[in-house]
Amino acid sequence: MAAGRPLYAVGIDAGSRRTRVVICIYEGGRIRFLGAGVTESQGWLKGRIADQNAVSESVLLALRAAEQAAGGVSVESAVVGMGGPTTRGHSGRGVLELGYVREIDRRDVTRVVDRASRVQLMEDRMVLQLFPQDFVVDDHPGHRDPRKMLASRLEINVHLVTCSVQEHNSLVGAVNQAHLAVEETVFEAMAACYAAVLPEARREGIAVVDIGAQSSELVIYYGDAMHLASAIPICGDHFTRDLAQALHLGYDDAELVKLSFGSAVSGEVPENVHIELPVPDDRPRRDTQRRFVARILEARAVELFKHVRNEFARVGMDRALIGGVFLTGAGSKLPGLCDAAEYILECQTRFGWTEGIQDWPAELNDPEWCTTAGLAMYSAKLKQQMQFQKDNASWLGRMLK
Repeated sequence: MAAGRPLYAVGIDAGSRRTRVVICIYEGGRIRFLGAGVTESQGWLKGRIADQNAVSESVLLALRAAEQAAGGVSVESAVVGMGGPTTRGHSGRGVLELGYVREIDRRDVTRVVDRASRVQLMEDRMVLQLFPQDFVVDDHPGHRDPRKMLASRLEINVHLVTCSVQEHNSLVGAVNQAHLAVEETVFEAMAACYAAVLPEARREGIAVVDIGAQSSELVIYYGDAMHLASAIPICGDHFTRDLAQALHLGYDDAELVKLSFGSAVSGEVPENVHIELPVPDDRPRRDTQRRFVARILEARAVELFKHVRNEFARVGMDRALIGGVFLTGAGSKLPGLCDAAEYILECQTRFGWTEGIQDWPAELNDPEWCTTAGLAMYSAKLKQQMQFQKDNASWLGRMLK
């Protein structure tokens, strides 16, 4: 990197409904917001890429809008979110026999992490990200950093996020077609957590449920470690399609009813309130009880959070998350959804808001921007690591002269 060159931290959330781009600048150890862009997404079908060229065009439109909003800057690379039904979480383990009792160094840690990442995967699967949970030093678990400890055997427990190679390559290809290099691909729910939950809050146990239009994802943290990453088979489209079927409406009209009159808690809706349904001009007027609409949405919300609770139980975290649950994504904004989650999950639930970006605008202080903000923050973290390595190399060079 040339001296004085600005370090742009860019996040791209190529969602199935909308594509969002956030541009920040990393300076003085802090990340500051510059601009954002959003456009309607094209080329997606049921959370998968159906037309790579259309996805690329959506990325390019959102990027141009963000660059213009950022004062006409030009960016060259970005961190990109990866999610959808092909992403899955797996527990893994790596083992390193040191041969004799000696001090563990950084190379040993690197080797055992590398062994944990070399798992046997099915065809068309790849490791997207690896999250260390703890190290086991000579059969003693629970260590966060084993360096300088004496041992003859080192193990690591990890959580691996895997995804489809084809889907990953299609997404990276779409971003490359938009004339951007991909710095890294990151699990979207982890990115949302990165933006919405401070590191110290994760230690008491938290979960983030990122509800998108065509896919939903979940991450669970306890202590400083990720314990679970998974995809949830219920998303925002399910709520809309339930209304479309029950009320005999088109998809767009059902979405309008959901956003204007919907609630995930039917008991809070008066029974005698009726709403007029959208109908074509040549059709007679129709109406329905607003509580009936709420009951349809409530049933789907209960199903969604029962899935989430089952995931909690799978890793022994049912009713154990003192830090609570954070809802992010555009699908989380259905009125009453926080209350429904709190009732089903039996723990505190709130919306996720972006934290940690200087000058973050009030109009973007919305759960649906959390993932994109988190991706930009992750990009800033990569820039910070690159700057640290550069500074250290310069210092070493001066020492060796």
